[in-house]
Amino acid sequence: MSEPLVVQLAKRQLEAYNAADLEAFCACYHAEVRVLDADGNVTVQGRVDFRARYADLFQNFEDVYATIDARVVLHPHVVERECWSRRSRASGERSGGTVLVRYTERDGAIGTAQFLHG
Repeated sequence: MSEPLVVQLAKRQLEAYNAADLEAFCACYHAEVRVLDADGNVTVQGRVDFRARYADLFQNFEDVYATIDARVVLHPHVVERECWSRRSRASGERSGGTVLVRYTERDGAIGTAQFLHG
């Protein structure tokens, strides 16, 4: 049995994120993507703002990397427990943490990403 599209998209965007490949990363997301915080507030709306947010991240940080250690799928959603790390290009300081991310598929792309921080 093949993986649900939302899982394929989540894996593809993670691979692009880890490679700091902005084009491949953004290609996984819907033109009207919404990024939500834990309370459901929209923090980014649309691929133009989404691209700007991650262009800034990839420009200001190096060794940007994340791994997934748990995944729950309920179509059209997938929730992943993500461990992330990165290093500031300016200070050399490393930061990292754990976050739950809910991705929702819409029209063959990730339409919503919601970040739940502890």
